[in-house]
Amino acid sequence: MIKRTLRHGARTLRIAFRALARNKMRSFLTGLGIIIGVGAVISMVSIGEGAKRGIEDRFASMGTNLLFVRPGSSAQRGVHGGWGSMTTLKEEDAWAIQEQCPAVMYVSPSVSARAQTIYGNKNWNTSIAGTGDRYPEVRAWDVEYGTYFDESMVKSAAKVAVLGADVKENLFEDEDPIGKIIRVKKIPFKVLGVLKKRGESGGFGSRDDQICIPYTTAMRRLQGIDYIQSIDVRAVSAAQMEEAQAQIEELLRIRHRIAPGAEDDFNVGNMSEIAESAAESTKMMTVLLGSIAGISLLVGGIGIMNIMLVSVTERIREIGLRMAVGARERDILLQFLTEAVVLSLMGGLIGIAFGVGASKLIKNIQMFSSFKTVVSIESVVLAFGFAAAIGIFFGFYPARKASRLDPIEALRYE
Repeated sequence: MIKRTLRHGARTLRIAFRALARNKMRSFLTGLGIIIGVGAVISMVSIGEGAKRGIEDRFASMGTNLLFVRPGSSAQRGVHGGWGSMTTLKEEDAWAIQEQCPAVMYVSPSVSARAQTIYGNKNWNTSIAGTGDRYPEVRAWDVEYGTYFDESMVKSAAKVAVLGADVKENLFEDEDPIGKIIRVKKIPFKVLGVLKKRGESGGFGSRDDQICIPYTTAMRRLQGIDYIQSIDVRAVSAAQMEEAQAQIEELLRIRHRIAPGAEDDFNVGNMSEIAESAAESTKMMTVLLGSIAGISLLVGGIGIMNIMLVSVTERIREIGLRMAVGARERDILLQFLTEAVVLSLMGGLIGIAFGVGASKLIKNIQMFSSFKTVVSIESVVLAFGFAAAIGIFFGFYPARKASRLDPIEALRYE
């Protein structure tokens, strides 16, 4: 029984391949919709997965025990400025957190800006990060060579700088920058060191495109402000993140004289919350990209149905002859359904190769060099399974129509 079933299945496949081979170009063009659809799904999902992986790697490199203290949202006449629009954080708040919160290990006040940086006849527009002397420990970011500025330089608002790898490359190329003078907003800064290269951040720009200077220097000489824009905090351990966050919130409410039940004029976020939010956003983006690409698979399925209906019309006499010599309805149904599925699966296999190749090509194209693509087994299986399902779904109606033909009327068909 099993052998007979296998022989029957093999014979059905041979007939299906023979029928498709009669019109090679038509079969290829019909399968092209599936090829493009499967390839698009795999490549789009790989872009979304790559963005997600890039963000996860970025957060992992910073550590899971990192917290950020930001000013609250200002409101005037019902118009809210959003987080960070208040100017309530002072540098004294940062040192109070360091001294009075046992679950906190390191603190680095932060003031940011953007400015044109000049060295000799070269210039580069980059991000200026005003930080504390503990910034490398807080962000787990080591200095590759040279040194970072110390506490005395921060207190004296010294004009010193530590370069990101991209800035060093664009301003100095192969020249040693240590001890050289660069100008930021026409103010001279002495280069003390260069940070280790961190690379791209999953399509969100390079983390190495920045210059670190003492936050006091950024406040007084670049920005002309008397407040800090944020505080970066590293907890003692990941297990003490919630404890550190609670201690910071309690301390700042007391320092800022916030009444019980009143809204905080600051916000404390931890790395795990930010990482989860970013991961959720990229997951939605992946689903959206995959869904858009999946539409082309549906279009390919409609193409299969159309061609199979044409094939049924062309082969009515053949169907009538087979029925006349003993073929049953289910044999005819299986025959045409097999042709539709074979066409879909062949397109799916070629589409997988196309999608994987497109993903690798996107990663190697210069203009998309910041994108990271990751081809997952799940996306390949999903796309291939969807292609098979489309073959069955859109091939069933033409196959059923063929099996329901009246043998006598089919033999009379001209």
